[in-house]
Amino acid sequence: MSLMVLSGLFILFAILIKSANSQDWRTASREPVGLAPDPAATPEAVVQVYGARTWGWRGNFGVHTWVAVKPANAPAYTVYEVIGWRLRWADSVVAIHARAPDARWFGNEPELYADKRGEEAEKLIPRIDAAARAYPYANEYTAWPGPNSNTFVAWITRAVPELRVDLPPTAIGKDYLGGDILDSAPSGRGLQFSIAGLLGLTLSSIEGLEINLLGLTFGINPFDPALKLPLLGRLGPARSLPPGSAD
Repeated sequence: MSLMVLSGLFILFAILIKSANSQDWRTASREPVGLAPDPAATPEAVVQVYGARTWGWRGNFGVHTWVAVKPANAPAYTVYEVIGWRLRWADSVVAIHARAPDARWFGNEPELYADKRGEEAEKLIPRIDAAARAYPYANEYTAWPGPNSNTFVAWITRAVPELRVDLPPTAIGKDYLGGDILDSAPSGRGLQFSIAGLLGLTLSSIEGLEINLLGLTFGINPFDPALKLPLLGRLGPARSLPPGSAD
């Protein structure tokens, strides 16, 4: 048994070293991957939620998430995200800016978690903007256990449950509740118990059942069938993302 544990630790260490040495943030691709509709050819409003593995060795454990919106007839998308290194020159980690919503995150391909269109999306955009601007940890950032970029997106999705977002188990920080221990699940549906994002339980019709141990999520979702594991993420069929499906 001890040999298996040591072997596992060696493999994990090798993966971390390889990923740390194989990426250069200055040359990593930030090109879009084609998941977002072209605003020039899409007059209807669009709201999308994305995530991608973070840069460097941290990407083996976690993702960076963000929300993108395009009001009806808008020529470009606005992206809402938290970027920790902004604190080096600004007093807020919250970035509200124009960029390609489906761009690679320093080389890592994004995954789409939610996609809303038309009148429904138009109604959600002001609420998303208000939630982002009311984020209570705008002058704080801690990669583990939070508050971080995933804490920010979970704050928005709790405020706008119509998005029906099931953030992946690799979204470390989504369970961070600050000084609180009870809240709705990150999707805004169901219930979450969490102690500083380090120990918790989530029950929801969107997330299913999740257990949080030291910021790592283990779970199962019978509603959109998937097994949830640390490092590996969500395992199962492709997500069910019918546009305009909020209830």
